[in-house]
Amino acid sequence: MNFDELVALRRDFHQHAEPAFLEIRTSSIVVSRLRELGLEPLTGQAAMRAETVVDYPTAEQRELFAERAVRTGADAENVKHAAEFGTAVIADVQGNRPGPVWALRFDMDALPLAESDSPEHAPAANGFHCDYGAMHACAHDGHTAIGLGLASRLVADNDFAGTVRFLFQPAEEGGRGAASMLAAGAVEGVDRFVAVHLGLDDPAGKVSGGIQGLLATTKMRATFAGTAAHAAGAPEQGANALVTAASALLNVMALPRYSSADTRINVGTLQGGDNVNIVPSWATMTLEARSTDSDVSASLTERIKTTLRGSGEMHGVAVDVVETGGSATMDCDAELVDAVNAIAADLPDATSTEGLKQMGGSDDASLFAREVQRNGGIATYMTVGGGNEAPHHNPLFDIDERAIPVALDVLEQLIRR
Repeated sequence: MNFDELVALRRDFHQHAEPAFLEIRTSSIVVSRLRELGLEPLTGQAAMRAETVVDYPTAEQRELFAERAVRTGADAENVKHAAEFGTAVIADVQGNRPGPVWALRFDMDALPLAESDSPEHAPAANGFHCDYGAMHACAHDGHTAIGLGLASRLVADNDFAGTVRFLFQPAEEGGRGAASMLAAGAVEGVDRFVAVHLGLDDPAGKVSGGIQGLLATTKMRATFAGTAAHAAGAPEQGANALVTAASALLNVMALPRYSSADTRINVGTLQGGDNVNIVPSWATMTLEARSTDSDVSASLTERIKTTLRGSGEMHGVAVDVVETGGSATMDCDAELVDAVNAIAADLPDATSTEGLKQMGGSDDASLFAREVQRNGGIATYMTVGGGNEAPHHNPLFDIDERAIPVALDVLEQLIRR
């Protein structure tokens, strides 16, 4: 797959962005491409367990994205299967001699974010921005293209040792997809795991063989159930769920941070109530805790839950808290870090970074890595600068597409060596 083909593929995914567990068109195209290479990808229950997912998309949501997928060129049978059984895809490529089992993670999902249509935004200027409220604002379109490009190169001659398992993952955003794939045994028997990420505010082609500072996180949804009443005639007969949630929000954000680790708290959404003259009987909040220490993150999560329920006790409102996703910290193994950096140092279009890239976010690739390491394997998280002028998760985010072949070349040489 040459540069023009990689760019065309990336732009196609970008224009038809799909959020968590709705990557129906994307995964259908991935399946079609892998089958064209002579591979037999695993899908549905063999690749993920949808029943383990909290807040899985409704049948109506899946049908909407399925209809759009078929209308925009995806195979109808693949689409039907993905909509019914899940969007994860796993494919193994066998080398021509014995060796380790690799697993490479390529996330596919976009964000529920409206993309800019400003002429200064390259996707809009070049006719491939997404216009229906979803956006690849974290380079997962590029990751998916890299995975397919690497598969096409490896099957051309199978000249490498061992097996390469391609993990095309849904729902990285929100930390839900990896757990659903682990439940299906996605990394059983894996010796070496590598995740790749483009962007990260580095110049295009700047390669880091590993990261540090990946944050453990817990995503939560809190539901507040109060009692409706006439806001003027009998307010004392109501229990105000929205006031309860607002009180809880302020108390959560006021929780003390930890001296032993860096921590983050964020309340992302708060909705509630029915009308201006009704005491609100319901409210829903989404929020998260993060930390550089997994144990601290778990402790902070419990404090948040206690605070939420305490606000409910104070106002006479029932509070239910559900964990909707999460991920862990990650330690990269020096053997893989050094191998990636050495390869990048020899590539004409790449620059290599000594040491580890400092991260400030979370990624559930950490769950794959921890499972592989727990079973005696090694893992790393490779980054390739995307030359992005706008930050991640921003309506103007875009990558310099010259970063894609750099990532592809590094991964190919890592496998072949």
